[in-house]
Amino acid sequence: MRLIMIKKLWATVVCIARSGIIRHGLVVLFSVLLFSCIKNRKFDALDITCNEALVANISYQEVKNLYTDQTIQIQEDFIIEGYVISSDKAGNFFSVLHFQDKLMNASEGFQIEIDLRDSHLFYPVGSKIAIKLKGLYLGQSKGIYKIGGVFSSFGNLSVGRLPASIVQEHLFLLCDPIGTINAPMITLQEPLDNFLNTLVQFNNMEFIEEELGETYAVSAEATLRILKDCEDKTLGLQNSGYSDFQNETLPEGNGSITGILQKENDDYFLLIRDLEDIIFENERCPPFVDEFTSTNILISEIADPNNNLGARFIELYNSSTESFSLKGWSLRRYTNANTTIGSIIDLTGHVIAAESTFVISPNASEFEIVYGFAPDLSVGTGSAADSNGDDNIELVDPFGVVIDVFGIVGEDGTGTNHEFEDGRVVRNASITQSNAIYSFSEWQIYNDSGAAGTINLPQNAPEDFNPSIR
Repeated sequence: MRLIMIKKLWATVVCIARSGIIRHGLVVLFSVLLFSCIKNRKFDALDITCNEALVANISYQEVKNLYTDQTIQIQEDFIIEGYVISSDKAGNFFSVLHFQDKLMNASEGFQIEIDLRDSHLFYPVGSKIAIKLKGLYLGQSKGIYKIGGVFSSFGNLSVGRLPASIVQEHLFLLCDPIGTINAPMITLQEPLDNFLNTLVQFNNMEFIEEELGETYAVSAEATLRILKDCEDKTLGLQNSGYSDFQNETLPEGNGSITGILQKENDDYFLLIRDLEDIIFENERCPPFVDEFTSTNILISEIADPNNNLGARFIELYNSSTESFSLKGWSLRRYTNANTTIGSIIDLTGHVIAAESTFVISPNASEFEIVYGFAPDLSVGTGSAADSNGDDNIELVDPFGVVIDVFGIVGEDGTGTNHEFEDGRVVRNASITQSNAIYSFSEWQIYNDSGAAGTINLPQNAPEDFNPSIR
């Protein structure tokens, strides 16, 4: 190969110089010419003879089936074929070669760990390769299968780099013409495990707002940047701190990105070959809205059992025929006659099913013992779900608007028509819309006083309560 020939030539020149045959100046001149050529690293592709004889005798799936929960060495004379999809030309890949089973509509992908720099000169993107698997090690991590050499850590074998001296004993360039890899266009809504270790393309992608103004990577550090689509779903972009584009600023627009799909734990990320894999020339996505208001969400029951404080709860109801996300919603408690908020329950992350209830308890273990099932949400004592009967409760949407209310903020409930001490509050079944102004006629109120038209009949748990039933 040309690089080896250059090294031999340089060794010859040095030997001749030591023997005094040529002058020192000539050696200097030769070294300047030689290393100026090498420094640029833009020399022609290295000479490598293609192979016409090797033919695959095992499928990707059959290779994967050899793996049995631990790194193994392949002992059989298996040969696998594939098309190269990675490139270390821009420095974002290091000592690894990714390949897949077909130029288009690929269904399987692998990677081989090799201690060989500038591998793109030997195995350019789109070239067809064959790998003799006998003697190589096979491993798997989080759905990613890899082959290569081996190293040991704490007695456990893992796939490592195949030494450069034996790479060409296993990895062969076939004589097929270089083809064009057609990356399928997929979305983040698809089952991404089906595309692991293959070249894919995503459209309508952009970097999240928090990343704008940053570079692709921190110098000398592997850096994960976050992409999102117009549905606000996210995908990582892993960049090397040694890549040629490390210090380039992330583009602010929206568009397509092509890369090799990888996975770490439950998180997916892409690896790009160079910046030509990113074309962000469109306008960014409009703001994604996933917080909504509704008058179909209302307070349906509040409990302060006479016989068991641990069995208190508050129940919400969704009167619509569709499930509803409570992202951004909250319950506020105003203790006694206070006009400042005493406590807040954040309802983000929860959903009320269509025409169903949502039960919140300040003592989940006691609630389950008393009522026989777990609450939908467990919160702390002193919260809106832990009222002693003379407090006021507000249900607030993501925009800070009070949607529903029980009681009158600033008025202690004791002796009023919104007292439920030792009792319960039940919304009349005919009420299916929330009301931001307290209306006594919408409720049945039980307590231990019967003041102001309420029902003087203390309630005991569990027999006098029916959480989760409207």
